[in-house]
Amino acid sequence: MKIMRKIIEIDEEKCTGCGLCVPACAEGAIEIVDGKAKVIKDLLCDGLGACIGDCPEDALHIVEREAEPFDEEAVHKHLAAQEAEEKASSPVAAQPASGCGCPSASIMNLKAPSPCQSANVPKDQVSGVSALSHWPVQIRLIPPTAPFLKGADLLVTADCVPVSYPDLHTTYLKGRKVMLGCPKFDDAQSYIEKFRDIFSAADVKSVTVLIMEVPCCSGMPAIVKKGLELSGADVPVEVVVISLDGQIKK
Repeated sequence: MKIMRKIIEIDEEKCTGCGLCVPACAEGAIEIVDGKAKVIKDLLCDGLGACIGDCPEDALHIVEREAEPFDEEAVHKHLAAQEAEEKASSPVAAQPASGCGCPSASIMNLKAPSPCQSANVPKDQVSGVSALSHWPVQIRLIPPTAPFLKGADLLVTADCVPVSYPDLHTTYLKGRKVMLGCPKFDDAQSYIEKFRDIFSAADVKSVTVLIMEVPCCSGMPAIVKKGLELSGADVPVEVVVISLDGQIKK
């Protein structure tokens, strides 16, 4: 039976799908569906508006309308189901202890070119030398206990950046450990928890965040900073914005 009550309304015209409202909703009522934030079930939304302040586009508002009553028991079941699904779908958790399974999740240190090898590369081919020093690179595949994270300078980049910015390896990747993902389409809350655990365990020295100059990328710095805040660690964070034509904006 529906009642008149306060509930969150999301303006899809303004919503960019950045996902910042998702972790801000403690009840798990908001999800990104087809690139837009949506209240998936009225009974999961308490209507208090804790998510509103996290929206950079002012797309979330409290309205009063007919809706199902807020159901706290349904929220607990929903959150438990979400947690179980995340654990079951985690590539790292699903990987057998023997190291078999998805090769993309296998932790590897890659051999960088020796100084002599690098010196012998023609100047017009320097950009073709990879500075990648480890594997995997996807945020969702890297466990917080990965050895290459210990004492690292991290490079956290939105996955569109390498396509646009041609000098990524020579300017930013060299000497850093890269973590790559999409703040719009990936699970923002799981990212926050991943960075929280990394900052808690790995004694990270610094973080550089590379994003594109598009609204959906704005979620990445917020995700990293939220994870850092939850960890209680003190790590300097630099945010660099790349333009659509591959230039550094700031």
